[in-house]
Amino acid sequence: MGRQSGVRGAALAVVLLLGASGCGGQQPSGPDGKTGKSGAPPAESAPAASGAAGQPAPGDVLPGMVTVAVARTQLAALTVGKPGTMAGYSRDKFTHWAEQGNKCDTREVVLKRDGADVTQDSECRALTGRWKSLYDGATVTEASKLDIDHMVPLAEAWRSGAAGWDAARRKAFANDLTRPQLLAVSAASNRSKGDQSPDLWQPTDKAAWCQYGRAWTTVKSHYGLTVTDAEKAKLTTMLDTCAS
Repeated sequence: MGRQSGVRGAALAVVLLLGASGCGGQQPSGPDGKTGKSGAPPAESAPAASGAAGQPAPGDVLPGMVTVAVARTQLAALTVGKPGTMAGYSRDKFTHWAEQGNKCDTREVVLKRDGADVTQDSECRALTGRWKSLYDGATVTEASKLDIDHMVPLAEAWRSGAAGWDAARRKAFANDLTRPQLLAVSAASNRSKGDQSPDLWQPTDKAAWCQYGRAWTTVKSHYGLTVTDAEKAKLTTMLDTCAS
């Protein structure tokens, strides 16, 4: 009788030990069927993205950038088509620059974001600072010598789908501070670019091609704009300049 009680006591101890350690049951699995302490799937590396408050991520000068792998996926998914006409186009249909609060409009926000040691007057207008123009590598110290470039120009967007948008969507596109659509560059480089697509104009500083290709692709992807065959081919060439 004593021996039987001892066996039962030992068995009970084992059961209690297994229950406390969790070894007696299967742990919950995540959506992909893989187990973990919290039941969540293992963490996966995320593509590069902009920093907090719309600031560019390390290594990029534009906010909302993605990795080259993501950009290639975006580019592959873009609809290829012929450019539309300029019938009905007007820059006034893309309201800019929008007020952003504290007397600042979109232009002044970008100048402050993209520059170093930027001074502003009481009306939020940038006066001096130091800006590195992505397209030509020029260093600019006077805000009056800078343009705010629309990565995908307004007219180019019109030809590739924006003609069918409403006023609110055009305004959002022209003042987008979240995606890599707005950039402070030298006035000379911006005016050289005009409304041309990448197959017709590229930054003279080839070191900028990787960022330019990723930014253009991301903006067109987000807004559902089309590309031409020649444009897509040149964007592929630009993405090929990115370090693997």
